[in-house]
Amino acid sequence: MWRFDYSAHLTFIEPAMGKAQVWRTLVGFILIMGVLTGLGPLIYLAIFDVFDQRIEAQGVVEVFATLFGFGALTLGVFATLYFVHDRLAGTIFGTLNVAVDQFSKVSLGILILLAAIWVLPPWGFGVPLVTNQAFGAWLMVLPIAVFAVFIQASAEEILFRGYLQQQLAARFCSPWIWMVVPSVLFAFAHFDPQTAATNVWLVVIWAGLFGAAMADLTARAGNLGPAIAVHFINNVMALLIVALPDQLGGAALYLLPFGMSDAEAMRAWMPADFFTTFVMWLVARLTILR
Repeated sequence: MWRFDYSAHLTFIEPAMGKAQVWRTLVGFILIMGVLTGLGPLIYLAIFDVFDQRIEAQGVVEVFATLFGFGALTLGVFATLYFVHDRLAGTIFGTLNVAVDQFSKVSLGILILLAAIWVLPPWGFGVPLVTNQAFGAWLMVLPIAVFAVFIQASAEEILFRGYLQQQLAARFCSPWIWMVVPSVLFAFAHFDPQTAATNVWLVVIWAGLFGAAMADLTARAGNLGPAIAVHFINNVMALLIVALPDQLGGAALYLLPFGMSDAEAMRAWMPADFFTTFVMWLVARLTILR
């Protein structure tokens, strides 16, 4: 499972080979950011308006609006593929039926892992959790919340491990470019000194390592299925099950008793978070090998 056989990656990047000039990728990235900047707030306002009168908990509506706003990122990538690179949106995923199949298998494997972690000792999260929502109310909005997280997680994978990784790998052979550059950009997309305070670089490093792990899964599988599965389940856990109170925690069942800016508590918590993500990556890699 430790082999770095990226032969499937060649099939994944093939649709990008025809128009892989660096200037096209730069123009495409600017166009994507433009669509996100222009359309994202409109989606946010539309979703907020739809759910504002239907869901009493204000924090839940804000989370929904923010996560659905990431749909603009996906639309921006699709538009860029068509107008800048003259290719179809579906080519961003790799072979689609294989991507769906591997998404399902990796998701199942990770859910079995998380169930085992939940029922086996040591139990609990090591800190007293704060109840954020009544279970019944949380369960009622859970289907929409899960879909919203899927929109957000898949959008980031479509941009960073899809568009950028495909385009850069079609132009440059070295993984130091097609793996590292998107991972660095993904890391700095999580640069938030206002929220994270002195932990900001720890969060950036975590995001960079996560991005590299997802790039590895994508190159190993030759499609986005496994990376979307890991990212999606990771974010469901972090946003809907046990969340940080100052990091889109409004829709979570429980909250941690500290926030991103609590340097000591976050540094004590991060190793466990690193380990969980690492094990999910291992499960995904094992699933791909089968």
